[in-house]
Amino acid sequence: MKVRALDELIDLFGRLPGVGDRTATRYAFHVLGQPRDLAAHLASALTGLHDRIRLCERCGNYTEDTLCSICSDPRRDARTLCIVARVQDVLAIERGGYFRGRYMVLHQLIAPLDGVGPEAMPVAALKERIEAEAIEEVILATPLSVDGEATALYLAEVLQTPQLRMTRIASGIPQGGELEYTDHVTLEHALNARRRLSL
Repeated sequence: MKVRALDELIDLFGRLPGVGDRTATRYAFHVLGQPRDLAAHLASALTGLHDRIRLCERCGNYTEDTLCSICSDPRRDARTLCIVARVQDVLAIERGGYFRGRYMVLHQLIAPLDGVGPEAMPVAALKERIEAEAIEEVILATPLSVDGEATALYLAEVLQTPQLRMTRIASGIPQGGELEYTDHVTLEHALNARRRLSL
């Protein structure tokens, strides 16, 4: 069966990450089976996406305003800054509701194989922000990958001052995880990051 408009929609859905042919086909038939206004709303939301959404001038998060909702919230702890690689990382941390500080989104990591060196890091902006906002702690929450570790180590080196507390997110065994099924790198991190039990 060849229906050009439907095939085009399936192809477009299939370009989304994690969406295979079967899922893309299911999405396309679902949209086709719904009232017209769903397709109209979907098209309108996608058309205006790049016009309405911009980067927060302070942290690099997505926003429709000059500052994102986190940077403009006076209840957030301005003394704690969490540095992440992507906006999705902000969403992941915010979902838990336990972090009340603010963020800086890098939008990239030091990745020599991809031609991204330390000069791509916003060091000047970070230093300026740390001083202007009297930040006391910087949490390096970049991924626990080779590029993420390289980025964290570099930023720790260039941002460190005697007054600043520099921390790195912990890594190790997930809650409910079995040692038997844990890879050796994760086990090494877990053992190196062990802490004293307070009884």
